Amino acid sequence: MRTPVCELLGIEQPIVQAPIGTAAVPRLAAAVSDAGALGMVSLTWAADVSRVVAQTAELTSRPFAGNLVLAWDQHRRLDQALHAGLRIVSLTWGDPAPYVETIHDAGALVAHTVGTAEEARRAVGCGVDVIVAQGWEAGGHVWGTVATLPLVPAVVDAVAPVPVIAAGGIGDARGVAAVLALGAQAAWLGTRFLLAEEAPVHEDYRRRLIAAAETDAHWYADLYDVGWTDAPHRAIRNSTARAWEAAGRPSPGHRPGEGEAIARGPEGGPVVRYSSALPLQGTEGDIEALSLWAGQGVTFATRVQPAAEIIAELTSRL
Repeated sequence: MRTPVCELLGIEQPIVQAPIGTAAVPRLAAAVSDAGALGMVSLTWAADVSRVVAQTAELTSRPFAGNLVLAWDQHRRLDQALHAGLRIVSLTWGDPAPYVETIHDAGALVAHTVGTAEEARRAVGCGVDVIVAQGWEAGGHVWGTVATLPLVPAVVDAVAPVPVIAAGGIGDARGVAAVLALGAQAAWLGTRFLLAEEAPVHEDYRRRLIAAAETDAHWYADLYDVGWTDAPHRAIRNSTARAWEAAGRPSPGHRPGEGEAIARGPEGGPVVRYSSALPLQGTEGDIEALSLWAGQGVTFATRVQPAAEIIAELTSRL
């Protein structure tokens, strides 16, 4: 099924792979794009933005996107990405207005994530091409507080005819069909792609995702240190969360075990408790106690599969 936003983005299937942090690598994005959907690399924390974009372009001839979190100034990274050839830019967690003209001048498209209809109107008013309506069921960094079911049609009505992509709690073909019925033109998924074979995710993390029910993905206002203030997030409840809750949910600086190194990352550096570091392949230590990002759609993430197979399943009811 090809919707108008598919035509705009140059993709065949109305599926977008979310920027799942350090797991959103060129190999995964290229596999998703080669399967006819829109793959995405995460650029916010990339040491070499140009190289990430170039590597992805080397792996696929299909369109792909790059995501930037606007909690910090991202003009330098954006310039590097556009110069390297990125032509679909995803922005979140901030005001897109200072970036839109630069993106358009490069001949690129800009999508922006919102949590309310009013935010969507403001984004469209400054020239955003595609709106991503993220319901609070989403995993990782959660921008708004409205659930996907009421949010998507409200945003669709607010910004028509600008296309809307739905995000939050979508995990199978029924969810994709449902958000299209609500007026969205594509579905944006993150948790399901953590189980893609091409994602460099630690096997212990994958096992926790597979075992999780929808009730295991909890919303937290300030549990993990994500790098900026006022950044609610959703992750699987684990021993770190339980200890924090038992202590009365204290603020940063007063949390039990704070600063304790509980793992080592793939490069050998320490990972401390309450770090936002996603457990990648090569991480060693107490994986269960790390930030196990997941949305409520985790209940549909039941096995490791190639990205192309995931996309085929997600579109099987269209």
